[in-house]
Amino acid sequence: MVPPSQGPARERLDKGAKITVTLLFAAWLIDYIDRLVINLALPSIGREFDLSRAQQGMAVSVFFVAYAVCQIPGGMLADRFGAKRVTCWALLIWSAFTALTGLAGSFAILLVVRFLFGIAEGVFPGASMKAVSERTTPGQRMSANGVVQSSNAVAAVVAPLVAAPLIAHFGWRSAFFTVAAVGVFVYAAVRLWLPERERTVRGATSTGSARTVLRSGTMWAFAGMFFGYDIIVWGLNTWVPSYLNEERGLALTSAGALSILPAGAATVAVIVGGRLADRFEGNQRKIVVPAMTVSSVALILMATASGTVAFIGWMSVAIASASLGYMPIFAVPLRSLPPELTGAAAGLITFGGQAGGVVAPTAMGLLADSAGFGAAFGFLVVGAVLAAVLACVTPQTTSAFRRALRLPDADPAPVSAAPVESEPR
Repeated sequence: MVPPSQGPARERLDKGAKITVTLLFAAWLIDYIDRLVINLALPSIGREFDLSRAQQGMAVSVFFVAYAVCQIPGGMLADRFGAKRVTCWALLIWSAFTALTGLAGSFAILLVVRFLFGIAEGVFPGASMKAVSERTTPGQRMSANGVVQSSNAVAAVVAPLVAAPLIAHFGWRSAFFTVAAVGVFVYAAVRLWLPERERTVRGATSTGSARTVLRSGTMWAFAGMFFGYDIIVWGLNTWVPSYLNEERGLALTSAGALSILPAGAATVAVIVGGRLADRFEGNQRKIVVPAMTVSSVALILMATASGTVAFIGWMSVAIASASLGYMPIFAVPLRSLPPELTGAAAGLITFGGQAGGVVAPTAMGLLADSAGFGAAFGFLVVGAVLAAVLACVTPQTTSAFRRALRLPDADPAPVSAAPVESEPR
């Protein structure tokens, strides 16, 4: 038996977990592509609606306002009504608003549609992570989530390759219509084929409620860690395409092709980070601190790079290093909490991250207008420093985390996994 202080060991994924990972990978992939398309379309949207960079940043940030606000309610809805049901409804509704983005006739309408789009996507992350938690054992959990979350970096490769040619040849609206259609197909696949959930039986019963999670200063510290991480990610994702297009003179298709290297590096880093989180049994400090230290240095070198090749090279190092810390930020909470609380916990942490998505695009747009892109990219170091500091002061093990939340000690080693009744569709 593994001592409670160390947590469960990493395990191989079984068949049900692999199917779950595959389907939710696809759902997250289309989720992230939906969000990234607007970054590629910003130069065209800005020209059509005569927008400043600050206004273009608002078009991205308004999504994150709604997206961030709905993270916690989304996790609680998944705890209440079932992860599969909430995931499916989110997929269907956000695909509709993706299509409506392509119909926006003014900047004001665009802001309204992107806000509603953010509400629909906002309930998804907590439900998705809960679905993984219910269909994996604690020793599989971060490796499984790491593969699922690597879809975000894969989307950063796929989105430019798909959307940039569509925007260049058929206009920016066509990209939103295309991605919306794919979202409907992913919805159907998840609804039909996501396996029934399982409950891991532990050596002791767990107590607590969503209120226990939401009132915990410890959980808010984990949310703050993810806030720092997402300042980096969404700052880069939002402004690098515009920077390469407007400042370096690259065509949108060329800028999209150049993004493959950093996105590919981030994909590998997220998966490796998930495996390291399981191998270290949480202990985010061992991963997040060195990862964010390297990322800080790379961000400074990127912001001051004189050539495009150097800029892309240092960006690749920065995003890959930061991405190593992605899954470790979630590791201790998701490995330590019972499945009935993982929706609220994941929602709270992702709320912190998406708040970073609110701050970074608009703050960088203002900096780019007033002081140039060098200052805007330099701002991202703040996120790395914040994540590293909070990684040092948060609980590193299951037992320490449960004590911080005043939950009773429990044997985290799984005894058996019993199928649970089907969730309503």
